[in-house]
Amino acid sequence: MLPLDTALALVSFAFVAAMTPGPNNIMLTASGVTFGFTRTIPHMIGICAGFVALVLAVGLGVGAAFTALPEAKTVLKIVGAAYMLWLAWKVATAAPSDADGDRAAPMTFWQAVAFQWVNPKAWVMALSAMAVYVRPLHVAADVAAVTIVFGLVTVPAVVTWAGFGHVLRRALRDPGKVRVFNVVMALLLVASIAPMVTD
Repeated sequence: MLPLDTALALVSFAFVAAMTPGPNNIMLTASGVTFGFTRTIPHMIGICAGFVALVLAVGLGVGAAFTALPEAKTVLKIVGAAYMLWLAWKVATAAPSDADGDRAAPMTFWQAVAFQWVNPKAWVMALSAMAVYVRPLHVAADVAAVTIVFGLVTVPAVVTWAGFGHVLRRALRDPGKVRVFNVVMALLLVASIAPMVTD
């Protein structure tokens, strides 16, 4: 078990990292505005499941292999940037579900799970946490603790951001305003790519 001060530091780090704006939270807000809270639930669950799986995989050694292979990092940057640009386009061109009928669709559970593996913020969070909070003599217990903590703090984070979008949805009843909002969210998503590309 982690010492109390280390555990509190881990919880604080995980909570701040999960709650601050990033690709997942930007997309959840846009989805909440465009599709509402209920239709965004599979997206939220997918983020939680995919991110927990990523954190656990990093703790079990994927992170070490990833950092040891510069080519893998380059591939992740290219694939991640391309996928996020495509997602930004989808967000920017999404019409409110009320206006676009059945053609509009939020991100599915599996799409959200898969996105975690090309999400640069998710990788940074997982790699940083494992590097800082896993002790060499307590690897199994500490990896489990880090994974559980991130799993627990991710739930309120995704609910908060999707809920925020849902509240905005009520204020943005005009489809034109929703389109403007989605373009702004898409631009923020594109901006979030910059640190990954320039790193």
